[in-house]
Amino acid sequence: MSSAKTLHTHTAPLTPEQAEHLRKVLKEQGYEFEEKPYMLYSARKLKLNIAVYEKGPKAVIQGKGIEEFITFVLEPEILGEAKLGYEEVHSPELFSPHFGIDESGKGDFFGPLVIAGVYVDAALARTLRDAGVQDSKAIGSDKRIRDLASAIRKSGAPHSIVTVAPPRYNELYRKIGNLNRLLAWGHARIIENLCELRPDCPRALSDKFADVRVLERALMEKGKKIVMEQRTKAESDFAVAAASILAREKFIDWLADAEKSAGIKLPRGASAAVKAAALALVEKLGPDALEHRAKTHFKTAAEVLA
Repeated sequence: MSSAKTLHTHTAPLTPEQAEHLRKVLKEQGYEFEEKPYMLYSARKLKLNIAVYEKGPKAVIQGKGIEEFITFVLEPEILGEAKLGYEEVHSPELFSPHFGIDESGKGDFFGPLVIAGVYVDAALARTLRDAGVQDSKAIGSDKRIRDLASAIRKSGAPHSIVTVAPPRYNELYRKIGNLNRLLAWGHARIIENLCELRPDCPRALSDKFADVRVLERALMEKGKKIVMEQRTKAESDFAVAAASILAREKFIDWLADAEKSAGIKLPRGASAAVKAAALALVEKLGPDALEHRAKTHFKTAAEVLA
């Protein structure tokens, strides 16, 4: 059994031992290695790229010949089980009706916090899988994020997006004083919106960011009737992955608009380049510029305003 369409990208969670074993196998097979940030290693042969990320760890496989690599190398030699094309047998929960929730912008100094949720059933999960929907953090290009977001909308999957722009984010953070509680509020808002679209949905899944009780306390009237699940690496779920892509698209679009209006490039993350951009922004537009474009509880804000 094979996937319905040609695969362009495949993500596989690994143990540290599997990541090392894969490195050895790739060396034996003549792959060329390259050092890249956030990766244990990146290897390439012909038109196939294997990137193994520190976080997870996980392997992201892209290019030509993915199916063959998974079927003849990754599954038998590294994972020790055949999964490709058998997702519904091995992981039926991916195809049962549920909401998936994820966010973007949490670790970025500039830009909003965006939380999104997507509903899937068996047919929608297959459609998203065949479109190549995967965790947005494994996607390097903004164009690919936008293409996948468009495919998610075309699938007809019910979805909801909440964008907490910096002025509102900063006001909420000062009031709540805790990022996990703020996230729980955003997740609860999304679940409530999705429950209006699909009142028959039995459960919701998100990545683990806090004690599940924090989220359960934040749930509103409709959300309280739903089974709330949190787990690490939830992005391997098609609904959560789709939510991560919709949230990322909204985040990058917001940032692009903010860059245009400020006339300054606003880098992502929280690096030295971000601090330099924040200094340039304050010099050009005054200290209030951060309140409207950045998350002011980050230590970068205090350093820049000092």
